[in-house]
Formats: sequence, C-alpha cells, structure tokens
Amino acid sequence: MKEVLKRYKFFAILVVLNLGLVVIFPSIGQKSLSITWSNTLEMLSVIPPIFILLGLLDVWVQRETMIKLMGEKSGFIGVALAFFLGSAAAGPLYAAFPIAGVLLKKGSNFSNVLIFIGAWSTTKIPMLLFETSAMGWKFMLTRFIIDIPGIALIAYITQKVLHEKEINIIFEKAKNQI
Repeated sequence: MKEVLKRYKFFAILVVLNLGLVVIFPSIGQKSLSITWSNTLEMLSVIPPIFILLGLLDVWVQRETMIKLMGEKSGFIGVALAFFLGSAAAGPLYAAFPIAGVLLKKGSNFSNVLIFIGAWSTTKIPMLLFETSAMGWKFMLTRFIIDIPGIALIAYITQKVLHEKEINIIFEKAKNQI
C-alpha cells in the first residue's frame, strides 16, 4: 500500500487541491475539474495507441537491428533515422518518452534518442505544414534550418555533460521500466 501511495502521491495531491478549490472557490474549482477531465480524456485517447505501437516495436524489431541502425556505431544513419522518426511522429510530446525508453532498451545511442525527442518536439511534419499555411514557407524553413543544428548541438552537449555513470543509470531504468 505504501508503494502505491508513494507512486501516486502527486496525483493524490492534485485531487486534494482540486477538491479544495471546489470547496473554497467553486467557480475556479469547477473550471479546474473541467480542464483536468478534458486533459485526462485526451491522454486516454493518445496513450493506448502509443503502447500498442511500443509493443509492436518491442516484438518486431530485434535488438541487434536497433543497435545496427541507431547504436553507438550507427553514425550519420542513426542520427538521420532518429531525426526522421521524431519528425514523422504525431501526438503530444509526452508520448515520445515511452518510445524513447524502448529505443534505449533496444540499444540505441543515447544522443540518437535525444535527437529523436528533440525532433519530436520541434520538427514534426504536421506542425511544419501548419506553420507553412499560417506563417509562410520562409518562416517555416528558417525555423527548421535553425532547429536541425540546434537539436544536434543539444544532444551532443547533453551527452558530454552527463557522466557515463549517469547515462548507464538511464539505460538501466529504461530496461527495468519497460
């Protein structure tokens, strides 16, 4: 029971805060509950398909294949594949983290996983299309050209700043969680 409470303590705190708002400030509390319910429904519509895809990725793609394509010695192909996978993705950023965990579990290079997350957050193809229609192709192209080296630079710096021990802990947690 303690383990369950420890795991869901932030959820419990948010429930108490929401209920407190309903009691103390009814209009604000009702709006808060409405937003919480809306966000919960959105997450429930996104997470099941993501976990189905994760299961397929975990079963269909062999660890050796992933190491070859995105591992330590994958070079430019690994970077390009990570960038493409992140850019071709759809859905909110929180959906990228379970996928990143599977990539780590399968032996992807840490910096390639960071590039995948960076591409997911900034260069998704649907977002680029929306930007083109709303702000013009010059803006979209300028931002895209700035983002590509920015993502690579952030991944490189992050990998250099973290100690090997910290990166190994991240890999171990990925193996144990998924």
